Amino acid sequence: MLTSFFNKSRPINFIIVFFITLLAFAIPRLNLQFKALEYVFIIKQVGMLLTIYASILLLNFIVIKNSLTESNHFEILLFSLFLLFLTPTTEHANVIYANFFVLLSLRRIISLRSQKEVKKKLFDAAFWIAIATLFYFWSILFFALILLSLALYTDNNFRHWVIPFLGVLAVLLIGSATSLVLYDNYFQIFNIPSVVVSYDFSPYNSINYLVAITLLVSFGIWSTFFYLNNIKKKKKVFRVSFKVIVLAAVIGFLIVIVAPDKNGSEFLFAFTPLAIILASYIETIEELWFKELFLAILILVPFILLVL
Repeated sequence: MLTSFFNKSRPINFIIVFFITLLAFAIPRLNLQFKALEYVFIIKQVGMLLTIYASILLLNFIVIKNSLTESNHFEILLFSLFLLFLTPTTEHANVIYANFFVLLSLRRIISLRSQKEVKKKLFDAAFWIAIATLFYFWSILFFALILLSLALYTDNNFRHWVIPFLGVLAVLLIGSATSLVLYDNYFQIFNIPSVVVSYDFSPYNSINYLVAITLLVSFGIWSTFFYLNNIKKKKKVFRVSFKVIVLAAVIGFLIVIVAPDKNGSEFLFAFTPLAIILASYIETIEELWFKELFLAILILVPFILLVL
């Protein structure tokens, strides 16, 4: 029943997904005092929520445009449920905006499979990642995804390897000029002091974090094995796109490992590729009862965690 409901593209699916997202967004803000709700604060919160909604729509576009899953809405449902698993992912504006720009970059990277306008796509991909880095420094790790994609395509065109660095240089020049005007300093806008690494995972030492992380990681690893095996069955032109998703998931979890402030928001970078991988796995499950159970667990657990 659950799988059949989201197995087809319907407008009501977006309504449900947006409601779950709104719930994940509202829960961390339940204790706010009304007198503290100033206009600037409200505008900032609305901007964050709209950016999350835009990220969901962008995720759906990337999946449909590149045939990463069948015609269904499992990936956006899973993405919204992940937000409910770890509601701190909706609290930090810089991470939300950075993740949105990473998605814009991922869209251009995956579209390289068409081998059309390659130079433009490489420049755009690097440009968006550089913009994301202005909001959250460790987003820069996704720059490696561009180079890895070129390696997967065995692209021997030297200019293609140089163009991504030009995209970063463009943001560096624009950012430096803006920083000079606003702060009378070339590098103030780049938030250099945040370039630190932390391996202190004690902030995750709570029942909510432990259950959510354990479930996401275990389900993610389990699904990835089937996902990688299923790549062999895809058309050759699509295979690199599927491999890029796996690499994006690895980079997303790498950001979680090195994040200087482990407040839970850093998991947002892993949600998009993880949602695609799990959605693809759900499609391959032949036993209906197991498919229903798999999805039911992912739906019920975040609500149980909220009660706890």
